[in-house]
Amino acid sequence: MNRRDAISTTLAAAAAPLFVPQSAFGANDRIAYGMIAVGGRGRYLNQKFSAQGNQCIAVCDVYKPNIEKALKDTPQAKVFGDYEELLAMKGLDAVVIASPDHHHCPMLLSALKAGKDAYLEKPVSKSLEESKRIIAAVRGSDRIVQVGMQRRSAPAIFKAKKLLDEGALGRISLVRPQWFWNVAKPLNNTPLEGEIDWKRFVGSAYARPLEPMRFRSWRYFFDYAGGNMTDQGTHLMDVVQWFMGVTGPRNAVSQGFVAKMTGAEHPDVFSATFGYDGFLVNWTLDYGNAYQNGWSIAFHGDKGTMILDDNGFRLFAEPWKKGAAPAVEEESPVPVEAHVQNFTDCMRSRKQPNCPVEIAAQAVSGPHLANLAMFRERKVYLAEDGVTVS
Repeated sequence: MNRRDAISTTLAAAAAPLFVPQSAFGANDRIAYGMIAVGGRGRYLNQKFSAQGNQCIAVCDVYKPNIEKALKDTPQAKVFGDYEELLAMKGLDAVVIASPDHHHCPMLLSALKAGKDAYLEKPVSKSLEESKRIIAAVRGSDRIVQVGMQRRSAPAIFKAKKLLDEGALGRISLVRPQWFWNVAKPLNNTPLEGEIDWKRFVGSAYARPLEPMRFRSWRYFFDYAGGNMTDQGTHLMDVVQWFMGVTGPRNAVSQGFVAKMTGAEHPDVFSATFGYDGFLVNWTLDYGNAYQNGWSIAFHGDKGTMILDDNGFRLFAEPWKKGAAPAVEEESPVPVEAHVQNFTDCMRSRKQPNCPVEIAAQAVSGPHLANLAMFRERKVYLAEDGVTVS
């Protein structure tokens, strides 16, 4: 058994719940859920959940303007400043967690302790160690946890994988995920417009005085997140590893810099190269350029090249010639709605969802490794335990 097979076998065993309880819901029962963190992404998810007939009965946030905006969609919801108090609310079936990354682990662990199913935004963790802790906690419970990586519920992605599995690309030697948006600009550090519970926002992170840009742009600070390396990288590296049948890279090298987001700690331009057995992955992001705007993943094989993006996928046969039309093309967006529906369906069936915590942990392992490589300024290696880095 090689390293890849050993890890896959271990994770497959971990993915099996210790016991499977009977569902508390009928096919038409309305699920009552609470929103923990209702910034832009949280409010977006709240709309998707409520549009499918579920009922938001509670909202929690540290920033008063976020609460006010969320109540426009769910005026009946009870308001909390402390998520532990929300979790103790009677009649609550599940929670949707859309907080900054450093809160993901403690909030999910508290939700499990309170006996709630959870839809957790990606990335699943802020570190490799947290990933291991989260997997153990979920598998020590009987709760359903879906991580918000919606490509796992996208029909076009499944069709593309089937073609790859059938050998349409031949031997794949290189994969190139990328994300280009021209959105970078200096961080806004002007005073916040409303009341904030700064201490609760900081949580277990280093206790610093309030800086508005740290709240507005938390993703770009080491204390709270892994930057776009883990945020966008989780989505794309998941598809790469899923298609290639691997669970994580052996090593990583990376470099990047802050080009336009003055005030940020994490870079807005970077490139990371991951080493796997038999192929390389080059993951590149530039938030100062919109050529080929958005995300894409190119799989390069000796029989063909497949390109996935927000519109679907295209397959080009080898030898490629300039101007050649795709041999296969599928137009289909990535549906968040389908991923939400999968979660609520699994709440009823008690089956594992499309993106359980094991898959989410595998997806972010490479990006976590790349961040370590970037800031240590050297090539780093991931041990077989999926946690130890050398």
